[in-house]
Amino acid sequence: MPAYVVVEIEVLDAGTYETYKQLAPPAIAAYGGRYLVRGGAVETLEGDWSPERLVLLEFPSVERAKAWWGSGEYERARKLRQQSARTQMIVAEGL
Repeated sequence: MPAYVVVEIEVLDAGTYETYKQLAPPAIAAYGGRYLVRGGAVETLEGDWSPERLVLLEFPSVERAKAWWGSGEYERARKLRQQSARTQMIVAEGL
């Protein structure tokens, strides 16, 4: 069953975050993940949620998504993101 990682990001250090953006995709792909949304325009249709940057990833399963997040392949990128941005991240099981 597919899983989706939803990430809301507020970039605080653009230079460091650019390095993160180069490192993250290979780690995501290594766990069968792919980008569905990556920082495009966001428009609020209802409510007051208006993320500065939104990323949506699809993985083959929740287990694969969690394995990616905790992996050695993603560790350096994750630390750079955590240093350079405020992040809210969830994983949701798909249909």
